[in-house]
Amino acid sequence: MPRRIVIIGGVALGPKVACRARRLDPEAQVTMIDRDSIISYGGCGIPYYVSGDVADAKELCTTVYHAVRDPEFFRHYKRVQVATETEALAIDRRAKKVRVRDLKTGAERELEYDTLVLATGSTPFVPPVPGVDLPGVYTVANLHKAVLLKDKISSGEVDSAVVIGGGAIGLEMAEALTALWGIKTTLVEMCDQVLPQALGPELARMVENHLRESEVEVRTSTQVQAILGDAEGGVTAVKTDKGDIPCQLVIFGVGARPNTALAREAGLAVGPFGGLLVDARMRTSDPSIYAGGDCVEVRNLISGGTMHLPLGSLANRQGRVIGTNVAGGNERFEGAVGTFCLKAFELGVARAGLTLRQARAFGFDAQAALVVMADRAHFFPGNSLMYMSLIADRATRRVLGIEAVGSAGDAVKARVDAVAALLPHKPDLDDISNLEVGYAPPYASAMDIVNAAANAMKNILDGYSDPVDAMTFLDLVRDDGALVLDVRAPKVARKFQAKYGAHRWLSIPQEELPARMGELPRDRRLHVFCNTGLRSYESQLLLRENGFTDLKNVAGGYALARLLEPGIDETGDPGTEP
Repeated sequence: MPRRIVIIGGVALGPKVACRARRLDPEAQVTMIDRDSIISYGGCGIPYYVSGDVADAKELCTTVYHAVRDPEFFRHYKRVQVATETEALAIDRRAKKVRVRDLKTGAERELEYDTLVLATGSTPFVPPVPGVDLPGVYTVANLHKAVLLKDKISSGEVDSAVVIGGGAIGLEMAEALTALWGIKTTLVEMCDQVLPQALGPELARMVENHLRESEVEVRTSTQVQAILGDAEGGVTAVKTDKGDIPCQLVIFGVGARPNTALAREAGLAVGPFGGLLVDARMRTSDPSIYAGGDCVEVRNLISGGTMHLPLGSLANRQGRVIGTNVAGGNERFEGAVGTFCLKAFELGVARAGLTLRQARAFGFDAQAALVVMADRAHFFPGNSLMYMSLIADRATRRVLGIEAVGSAGDAVKARVDAVAALLPHKPDLDDISNLEVGYAPPYASAMDIVNAAANAMKNILDGYSDPVDAMTFLDLVRDDGALVLDVRAPKVARKFQAKYGAHRWLSIPQEELPARMGELPRDRRLHVFCNTGLRSYESQLLLRENGFTDLKNVAGGYALARLLEPGIDETGDPGTEP
C-alpha cells in the first residue's frame, strides 16, 4: 500500500516537503492542504512588492522558469494533490486522521495519513490596543493583504503612515513606503533601538540615523497606546506615550507568533516561545507527525536553548529534511545560529549568533570588539567603510556572534556568512583570525575585516587594547567628562578643538607623539582618538610603554562617531585623511 503523506500548510515548507517526498517515493500518496487560495509564494518578497521592486504579485508565485505555482502546477508537474481553501479542524493521532472543512462549501471530511506534516506557519502579532480593527490598519500577513495594501497606497489616499515595530519587517516596510511612494513615514519601536534582537546598540544607531537621513522619522522607546479614528473615516492617528502621530495608514510589524493551536489541541509538545518542539529529524513529540518552518522552535546552536526563527530560508532547508525523512530517509537538522540579513535603504545589515546583550543573558562572560575597515583594498577605487562587531567569550575565547553594516550589502552578507558557517563548530578567535577568505583588491583587503575583527578581540583579551565604545565616548564628550588626544592630522582635529576647546581636545599627530609626550598630563584619563581606531590603538601602546596608565582607545574612531552623532564636529566633513 502506498505511503500516505498529508501536509497541512502550503506556503514555503509544505511545498518543499511535498516535492522532495514525491521525488524520493514515486508511489507515495502526497496530499497538501491550505486554508488560503494562494499557495507556494515568496512571503519574504512582500515588502519588495509593496515598494515596487517586484512589479507584479504573481512574480512571487512563479518558478525561476516563470511557471505559476498554483494547485494545477502541483497536480500536473509535481504529482501532488492540493486542496486549497481547506481548513484542518482536528487531528486524531490515535486513528491517524485529520478532519478538514472545505471553506467554499462547508463540507467536512477526513484524511487518513501514515505521516502528517505540520507547516502551519505563523501569524503577525498585533498588540491588544484599541483601534487595531479600524480601516487602514494592516499587517504583512499574506499576499492578499499585500495586494490590498499596495492598492490603497497607489490610490493616492495616503500622505502619512506609521509603521509599528523596528524589526526587519518594520524597516523593510518603512523603506517601501518612503522610497517609492514618498509617504511621510514614522517608525515606532518600544525598545531603545531598532533591530533590538539583531544588533548591538552602536550598529543599530547607525541604521537609525541612516533611516532618518532617508526621511523616515524614527521614534524608539515609544509605546503605542491606541489607534485613533473611526469606522467611516478610517485611521487618523496613532496615540503613543510620547504624543499622537497623525496618519492615514498603520502597519504592524512587531513580530509573529507560531500557529500551533491545532497541534496543541492534539496534545503535541510546545516550547517556551509557543512553537512546536521537534527533534533533529524534525519529528514532533508524536513520531508520526513532523513539523517545520515558522510553527516550530529550533535549537540555538550557540546557547543550547530553543528559539523561534521565522525565516523562509530555514523553512526551505527544513522542508527538504522532512521530505527526505517522510519518504524513509534519515536526514537531520541540528539547529541554527540565527543568521540574518537586511537591506535598509543604502545599507546592508547582517548578523549571526548572539548579540553582546544576548550572550551575557545566556551566562557568557562576553566581550565585543568593533572594527572599521574598507570593504576592499583601501587603494582600490570605490571602496567604502564596513563596520563589524565580533562577540566572544573571555574565558574560552569562543566566538559567539558577528554583526556587520556597510553600503556594499553583498560584501557585508558574505563576511557574516563566512563566520556563520563556523559558529556551530564553536570556533575560537584563532579560527577567525586565520580564516581563509578570498583576496583580490576589487573585493577585499589582504587582511580581511573578518580577520581584523578577531585580531582586535585578541588584543583586548590579551590586555594590549583597552577600548571605550563610541557611544560611551560621545556621552562623555557631551558631558564635558572626556580629555581627548586626537592623533590625526592637525587640520582635521582643528574643528573639534574649536567646538570642544583645545584644553579638552588635544591634537598631537601620531608621528609626532614620541617627541611630544611631555605635553600630555599623566594624572588624567586620555581618550585616544583617530579615524578608525587603528592609529589610536598604536598610540595607546606607545603611551603605555612610556608610563601612561589611564588610557582608552576610542573604538571605531571618527568614522563611527560621525555616524552615531551626525555633526559631531559641527562643521561637517573634516577633510581627507593624510
